[in-house]
Amino acid sequence: MEESKQPIVIVISDSIGETAELVAKAAAIQFNGGNVETRKIPYVNCPEDVLEAIEEAKSCRCVIVYTLVQPHLRNILEEEASKYSIPVVDLMGPMLQALSALTGLSPKLEPGLLYKLDKEYFRRIEAVEFSIKYDDGKDPRGLQKADLVLVGVSRTSKTPLSMYLAQRKLKVANYPIVPEVTPPKELFELPRNKLVGLTIGPEQLNEIRQGRLKTMGLQGNSSYASMERILEELDYAERIMERLKCPVVDVTNKAIEETASEILQIFKGRENKG
Repeated sequence: MEESKQPIVIVISDSIGETAELVAKAAAIQFNGGNVETRKIPYVNCPEDVLEAIEEAKSCRCVIVYTLVQPHLRNILEEEASKYSIPVVDLMGPMLQALSALTGLSPKLEPGLLYKLDKEYFRRIEAVEFSIKYDDGKDPRGLQKADLVLVGVSRTSKTPLSMYLAQRKLKVANYPIVPEVTPPKELFELPRNKLVGLTIGPEQLNEIRQGRLKTMGLQGNSSYASMERILEELDYAERIMERLKCPVVDVTNKAIEETASEILQIFKGRENKG
């Protein structure tokens, strides 16, 4: 292979290599890019992978930047690179040594831990965004995409429960049951293990709705908060939930955390059975 004239930073990593690549690009910017090409060799997890990476590097005018947590792989890389006078920059080793000296602990030496943490974070963000998008029946198409669907009358904590469960990386949609609105066919097509109904005592719902009206500057004698209307809605919701054949959780006098825990137990129990 003909030797490349362009300076190259070869990024070698035992994971996806994003950390080392970002450092390499940040350094190159200090030289206005320096006409430097960046090549990434990810998932280097055995001596053979290291030797293949060196084989590629020896034909280039390059520097190797690497993040390898396994000491024996770092040693092989250093030794092989020195045979061809290839400069290397170890981004991970010195930091591991410094933290080990500081904490008195030994590193796990497990590749890809940061990426795994990042994946968990992004799954959580994705779940929160999903729950916002499909809150309060905004789009029935979200019902099929959801991990879990909550149904219930207005003010049964559907939205705060959806947001709380999203923090557990569950994509939750919720749908309000209203007597004047026929639920969408998508709701009745859902697998029963994705549905949970919410109910509440009429007296507490009356208090909640009265408080809601006051915060909105509306009259407390609105039909929305009347006991007759509340009983009508709860009765209709009960009939819908019977048709859906879904478990029903009573949220009366319960904190969000308590209700969410009960829902999670139902959800996980169904997953285990599945």
